[in-house]
Amino acid sequence: MPAPFAFELDATDGRARVGRFSTPHGILETPVFAPVGTAASVKALTPAQLDDLGATLVLANTYHLYLRPGDDLVAQMGGLHRFMAWPGPLLTDSGGFQVFSLGDTRAIDEDGVTFKSHIDGSTHRFTPERSIQIQENLGADIIMAFDECPPPYDRAYMETSLARTYAWLARCIAAKTRPDQALFGIVQGGVFPDLRARSAEYVAGLGLPGVAIGGLSVGEKKEEMNAMLDVVTPILPADKPRYLMGVGTVEDLLAGVARGIDIFDCVLPTRMGRNHSAMLRDGGRLNLKNAPFARDEAPIDAACQCYTCQTFSRAYLRHLIVAGEMLSATLLSIHNVHMLVQLAKDMRAAILEGRFEEFSKEVIGNW
Repeated sequence: MPAPFAFELDATDGRARVGRFSTPHGILETPVFAPVGTAASVKALTPAQLDDLGATLVLANTYHLYLRPGDDLVAQMGGLHRFMAWPGPLLTDSGGFQVFSLGDTRAIDEDGVTFKSHIDGSTHRFTPERSIQIQENLGADIIMAFDECPPPYDRAYMETSLARTYAWLARCIAAKTRPDQALFGIVQGGVFPDLRARSAEYVAGLGLPGVAIGGLSVGEKKEEMNAMLDVVTPILPADKPRYLMGVGTVEDLLAGVARGIDIFDCVLPTRMGRNHSAMLRDGGRLNLKNAPFARDEAPIDAACQCYTCQTFSRAYLRHLIVAGEMLSATLLSIHNVHMLVQLAKDMRAAILEGRFEEFSKEVIGNW
């Protein structure tokens, strides 16, 4: 196996890339979609099911695991891989996005953030050093720098926030002690091309094992997100993986890969599964609670090879939903996660064959 955290490019097709990122728990073939296991569990799915679906990377959440069951307990239980019985690569975010989404229940200063737990209202504090300490206790292969995720349209605040994020990134680098974890810096800058470019140049210049792009898919238009990717990815080093945080629609994966993104994550496939909806390769979705599916003998997608589509009808899935059966969330999540994992595999194959643009047009042409 290559040295941990080496990134090897196997092919490019335009700006789209196929690569391999080595970690202590296996090699990630990119582009890759990571299901989200917020509290050390991808909702409604077991690790064995994720493996059967072809998932290779799972994301867990620092903020939630710090609050419950506690990062010290996870460390005492042998680390997150052992605790949740996931043998493959793991990624943890820094907790920053969750903390900054708490609104009036948190207060920011130059040293860190004081916030109240959404569980019991108790007061807590995250600093860059504390975020790294928690992530080291959790033990994921890829960890994130503690950053601020400010509103995307407030330029004056964004400039102040970027200076704070740069200072916090330096502190994260200094605090990190485990050589078996790859620390990614995070590019911010809202929807402002010059701020995004400045942030990308700063993070790229630090020589970290990878770079994440944050603060997108947070309310801005799709065109604005793609424009920021057009600014950022040409600045980032070609020999490091690029991770677009919190993005997970068919449209966004195609657009991101076309612009040189390697890693994606999103709660969308399992959240939709718990809310009665199936994602479709053509960019649409089916709400299977709707009455017209009551006697529909077809699978969700006749072309899909997932267990759900190969086994069950839309009518059966609707019955489970109406009856309040938990199995409906599992079967819909199996389909939704499979669809995005398979899309990533198909994109890899298309890039290797030098036909990514044609492949992308074929998918979009079916919308």
